[in-house]
This record gives sequence, C-alpha cells and structure tokens, in this order.
Amino acid sequence: MSSSDTSVRSSWARIDAWLRAQAPATFAVLAGPADPDGIEAAQTEMGVRFPSDLLDSLACHDGVTSWKTVLPVQSPLSAKGIAEFWSLNESIAGSDRDLREANEDEGEDEPWWHRDWIPWAASDGDAQVIDVRDGAHWGRLGTTAHDGTGCFRDGWPSLAAYLCEVADALESGGDVYGLVPYLLPGGELWWDLSGETRLNGAPLTPAPTTHVR
Repeated sequence: MSSSDTSVRSSWARIDAWLRAQAPATFAVLAGPADPDGIEAAQTEMGVRFPSDLLDSLACHDGVTSWKTVLPVQSPLSAKGIAEFWSLNESIAGSDRDLREANEDEGEDEPWWHRDWIPWAASDGDAQVIDVRDGAHWGRLGTTAHDGTGCFRDGWPSLAAYLCEVADALESGGDVYGLVPYLLPGGELWWDLSGETRLNGAPLTPAPTTHVR
C-alpha cells in the first residue's frame, strides 16, 4: 500500500529500510547527509536556489559513494556532483542555439539543455533534471540525454512524487518508468524490464515486497 506521507524524507526512509533488509550491498553505497556548506557552494556556483524537495533529499543522502542502480532511472548526485554536471552542460551548450533552443521543425518540445534545469541524478552523460523555469510546471522532474533532448512528457510532477513511486514499487510491487526491481547475488538491487531472468550471466530474482496492496 502507498504511504499517506509522500514527503521526500518519508520516501527515503522507506527506501532505506527496504534496502537495509533486502539489498544491503546497495544500501551501503548511499552517502550520508550533505554538508550544508557544500549545498550552499553548489547553489552559488549555479546561481539558483534548490527546491525544498532537493534540499530534503540531500539532507538524507549526498548522492552515492560508488555507482549502483539504487534508483530505477539514474543514480543520485552529490551537491558537488550536481554543480559539476550543470557546469559541464552549461559549458558544452555555451551560446549554441541548436543546443539551447528546441527545434520545433524536428518535433522537439525541449532543447538539449537549459540553464534552469537542475541535474539531481545522472550517469553516462544522461540525467534526471528538476525544471525550475518560471511557470506552472516549476519543480517537475524529467530527463535529458547526452545524445538527445530534454523530455518531461513521461516525468513526474516533483522529485517527491518520483521517490514516493520508487518506495511504493519496492514495498508493494509495480514498475517505475517501465522498470521493476530485482535482486542480484550479493545483496544488490537492480532495476530492469519485467520478465528478465539474468544479468551478465548472474540470476535476477524478483525483489520481494514487504507490503500488500
């Protein structure tokens, strides 16, 4: 069943509890709370104030200490990692209008990069971004690809909504972004398409649920 408390801190507490019990090797790579000075430094570098959802998430975990599939889309970044990813994409985009603006002739809704996207999770040049452009969609969560454009059509209204969906899937079953949780030997969590049985020769076991819908 879904928790009635959908806050970021509550969802991380649920995710943490599940990982401790079912996937301790994955739980072990989650970093502790972020240093407030590090968060302030990242915000200053980016010239933006982080949304409360992101501040609450960083207060739980300052990213990961090594790469593992903790979450189904991308691995959460540290405050420093957020600023570094943002700065790198800002540098690449520069004054290139092809990267800064959506190409409507190509059916694009979003550009390759916007300075008012906060990359909260990333891997291999792709990221989940929080949209802090002014407007009705402020705070929504979408994706951007190193070889594509930003996309919010299949995203979430907020980081809090995304983390609650992850916690629900771990506790009660279901998918997130089309991916379901599995366990690998050694106590690791893995997210993949439904019906998969092996990963690089290792068996994939459907993750056990701890709550009943």
